[in-house]
Amino acid sequence: MLLRNRLAVGGGVWTVEDMAELARCGYTHIVNLQAEFDDSALAAVAGLQSFWNPTEDDLARKPPGFFEPAVRFAVKALEQPGNSVYVHCAAGVHRGPLLAAAILCAIGYDPDEAMAWIADRRVGADFPEPYRASLRAWVEQRVG
Repeated sequence: MLLRNRLAVGGGVWTVEDMAELARCGYTHIVNLQAEFDDSALAAVAGLQSFWNPTEDDLARKPPGFFEPAVRFAVKALEQPGNSVYVHCAAGVHRGPLLAAAILCAIGYDPDEAMAWIADRRVGADFPEPYRASLRAWVEQRVG
């Protein structure tokens, strides 16, 4: 699956205008990981499909259940030509990059490749060790 310009990770989307800008840029689906704010209503106004997976940025290991529903939503979207997914948390540093890396793993990347791909494209993306371990454990569980 070619992802060029179809998967992005960033910071929070706080206004209808910001959500409309994402739609103008071609995004069709939003995955929101911030516990701080549910932007589903903003996405609906802009005509975007959204998935809210409220998650604290507590730097603790994430259970497998953290990954699976949001990854399924994003991969299903990306299977359709013309769809693009914007994954975000509040700052786009921890939770958003982690889930974006999981999406890449679901389509065939190994965890280290996925994290490197995200880090090369998202300035400031950081993968604390508990998050790295969570991603690796989730991938092992899916494969094993």
